[in-house]
Amino acid sequence: MTTPEIPSYTHAPTTKADLDYADLAVIDLAKAGTAEGRAGLAKQVTEAMAVHGFFYVINHGYTPEQTKRIFDIANVPFEGVSEDEKKEYAGTMKKSGSYQGYKLRQYWHIDNGVADQLEHYNINRDTSKRPHPQALQPLLPEIKAFSKHNHSNVLNPILRLMAIGLELPEETFIDMHGYDSVGETYVRFMKYYPRTEEEEQKTKNVWLKGHTDFGTITILYSQPVAALQILAKDNTWKWVKHIDNAIVVNAGDAMEFLSGGFYPATIHRVVQPPEDQHKYARLGAFYFVMTDDDVKLSPLVQSPVLQRIGIKERFESDKTPTMEQWRKGRTAAYGKSELTKKGTVEEEVINGVLVKHYN
Repeated sequence: MTTPEIPSYTHAPTTKADLDYADLAVIDLAKAGTAEGRAGLAKQVTEAMAVHGFFYVINHGYTPEQTKRIFDIANVPFEGVSEDEKKEYAGTMKKSGSYQGYKLRQYWHIDNGVADQLEHYNINRDTSKRPHPQALQPLLPEIKAFSKHNHSNVLNPILRLMAIGLELPEETFIDMHGYDSVGETYVRFMKYYPRTEEEEQKTKNVWLKGHTDFGTITILYSQPVAALQILAKDNTWKWVKHIDNAIVVNAGDAMEFLSGGFYPATIHRVVQPPEDQHKYARLGAFYFVMTDDDVKLSPLVQSPVLQRIGIKERFESDKTPTMEQWRKGRTAAYGKSELTKKGTVEEEVINGVLVKHYN
C-alpha cells in the first residue's frame, strides 16, 4: 500500500556509559512453529519470569525498516500536532479510567512538587473507537496493522508459551484476549522530554516511579535511550539494554492474578538517561495488553503446576475484580491519588489490593 510521507525520526546514539545491565533472556519466536520448539521456549519464559520478569523477543516478524517506520509514526502525535489540538484529544483518565487519547505532560506528580515531563498518545486496537488528530488520520491503517501484528504475531505466541509453562491448553490465555472483544488493549506512543537540573535533583533523577503494569503483557519496542530499569531480586536497579529491532516484554498485575503468582508483575521505573544522552528525548512504541473486559482475574486453579506449588491469592473469592474494574481503578488512581509513604515505598489500596510505588 502507498504510505503517507511523514518526517523521519532519528534516534539518539546508543550510550557509551558503563551501565549495570540486567542479563535478560532472549526468546527467539522463529522456534515457536513446532511443539518441540514451543516447549523449549516455554521453559525459557518461565525461568525468565522467575528471575527478572522481563525478556527480549527477536524474530517477531517486523523488519528493521518496518520498525523504523513505526517510530516515524510514533513521533507524529507529538511533533505533528499543535498544543491546542492535543488538548482537544486529551484523555479523561481520572473520570473514565481509560487512557485513550493524550496523557499530556505534567499530569502526574513525581516527587517534591515536580510533575512528569512525559507525553503519550493511546489508540485502542479498534482505531475507530474515538476520533484522532488530523495528522494521525492518514496513518490509522498502518497503526491498525501494527496493532494486529503485535496481537497475532507477538502476543499470541507468548501467551501460548505462558500457558504451556502452567501445563494448560495452549489457547487458554489467547481465549481471554480476543482481538475483536470489548476491552482496552491499545497501542501507545510515548515521549519523555529532558528535564531541568532542579527537577532532576528534587526527584533524585526518577522520571517515573517504580511500578507494575496493570494489564497482562506489555510489549515495548527497544530504542537506544537508556532509562528503563528493573528491580532485581537483590533489591538493586538494573538497566535494560537496547537491542536493535528487538522487543522487550514483561508481565503485569492481571497476569500475576491469573497465574496465581507464577508469572509475577515486575517492578520497573524510568530514570534520567546517562550523561551522553541527557539532551535527547526518549520516544517509545508499545502494545499494552489486557484481557477482555469481562474476564474475572481469578487464578487458573486447573493448572497442574499451581496445584503442585500452590497459589498466591490476591483477592477474597467474592471480591475478585474483572479486568475492566481493575484497569479503571489503576488508571484513575495512578499519579493522582494520595499515597502513604513508608520509607522509599509509597502505597495505596485499589480494589482491596495493596499497590506499591517505589521511589
